[in-house]
Parts: sequence; C-alpha cells; structure tokens
Amino acid sequence: MTAPTNDARTIANLLEVLDLDASAARTTEDIFTGVSHSMPTGRVYGGQVLSQSLVAAERTLPEERIVHSMHGYFLRPGDATQGITFAVDRIHDGRSFSTRRVQAYQGGVPIFSMISSFQDEDPGLDHAEPMPDGIPDPESLPSDDELIGRVHPITGRLLSERPADIRHVTGPLFLEVAGERVPQQAVWMRMRAPMPDDPRLHRAALAYLSDMTIQESILRRHGITWQTPGLKVASLDHAMWWHRFGRVDEWMLYVQQAPNARGGRGLAQGRIYAQDGTLMATVAQEVMVRVPEI
Repeated sequence: MTAPTNDARTIANLLEVLDLDASAARTTEDIFTGVSHSMPTGRVYGGQVLSQSLVAAERTLPEERIVHSMHGYFLRPGDATQGITFAVDRIHDGRSFSTRRVQAYQGGVPIFSMISSFQDEDPGLDHAEPMPDGIPDPESLPSDDELIGRVHPITGRLLSERPADIRHVTGPLFLEVAGERVPQQAVWMRMRAPMPDDPRLHRAALAYLSDMTIQESILRRHGITWQTPGLKVASLDHAMWWHRFGRVDEWMLYVQQAPNARGGRGLAQGRIYAQDGTLMATVAQEVMVRVPEI
C-alpha cells in the first residue's frame, strides 16, 4: 500500500479534529468532545474551535437546515494538549430557522462561546459584491511554506504541516512587509488534498480557514511582521456569514481589509470568493494587537 503524502496526512488530521465524539451525550443534553491539533505555541488555533463548535451545532439539526451565520467570542486561550468539550443548547427551532448556542470547555471553564443560525434553502433576492479585478492567478504565486522555507526552513516546515495551501498576493508577513503599508491584502487558499463531498464538512472547513491571515490586514498597515519582538496578537471575537456553497479543496480568494485600529484592538473584515468569482462568505473579527513601545 502506498503511504499517504504529507498533504493527505494534513487533511486526515483535520478530518479527525472535526469528527467529534458524541459518547458523552446524555438523553437530555447535547455534549460532544474533540481533540486539538498539535500547535508549536501550545495554544488551540482559533479556527479549529470555531469549526468544531459549528460541527457540534450541526449534529443537532437535520442536514437540510444549513448554517448562514455565527457570532463567537474567544474567552480564554485553549490548551492544545487537552481535549475540548462542546455543549449545545437548542435555543430555537422554527419553520425555516434554527438557533444554537455552543460553549466550548476545557478544565470546566469556557474557552469559546458561539451562537449560530441555520435556515432551510429558500428562494429570494440575489446579488453580491464582485471579486476584485487584477488579482494574479494562484498558480503563478509561490506557497507561503515554499517561500519561507527558502530562508527559514523550520518555519517553512511548520507551515507545510497545516492543512491549507496559503499564497499571499503581496507576500506573507513572516519576515518582511512587502509593498505599501496599506490596510488590505488578498490571499489565495485551498485545502492541500481533496476533501469528502459532505457539504457540512466544507462549510466547517471554511470556518476553520476564515481565522487564517485575516489579522494581517491590521499588521500590514503598520509595517509589522510576525517576527516583531514582543508582538502579541489574539482574536477577541469572530463573526461569519455563509452566502453560497463552494468547495474548500479548490482555490478561494480571501480579500481582507482593516477599517480601524485603536486602543490595542484592530478590526479586520474579509470576503471569501471561489476562483470563478462566486462570493462564498463574509467574515469580521476584532483582534487584540499589542506592540512594545506603542
């Protein structure tokens, strides 16, 4: 039997993380447990707990009721070496919409809290902000891990272990800030290997990806790299709206901007497009940014 490639292994690991265990559930409670990615920082990646919380909520709903929005708060740093417990509250089930609240716990205290809304497919008005013109094709750009690996092999290896292939249009912020100091950027992304066809997995994986790089529109405006000594960045909250279905194992463009930064916080917004221009989702996140001597 042929051994799986590194790309296939990263996707297998992601699917394991998203495959929550329901054995802790009781008759009157919707309780699920999950594992975490191993992280060099020791902290749970925010996109992971976002996607797991969505999976937990979806476990309490019929497949035809589809997520359209979520609003969550990161309450405490998670420990990547420990499991996570997800408790789901069935707040509302109507004719067309359902609402779920999910609390993610470690050590008996909540680390993340989310409310999400689901809807049956329904015809109606339809328009979308178009994808920006003049964006280079993803195949013409080097992947971040390839680019960084040339000058920083250890960081390049760590990037290659994540399940997503990320390609910055203007270059990543690991070592330098290329181009103008502007509060926007565009990033191509896709999963490194094919995913199962289950639409719920693709929507959960899109939530997983939505937390990657969005903070950088704030840093880019101020010429700050991820290597800045003493830099501290932490997601405070996260909102996401799913508009149209798209596969996450095909190229997507994440267009990001930061309209404001003040008081040690920055606001980042993003739109995720399929390569054919279909607007898949909109994202907003407020981020704590602390830089020494500022």
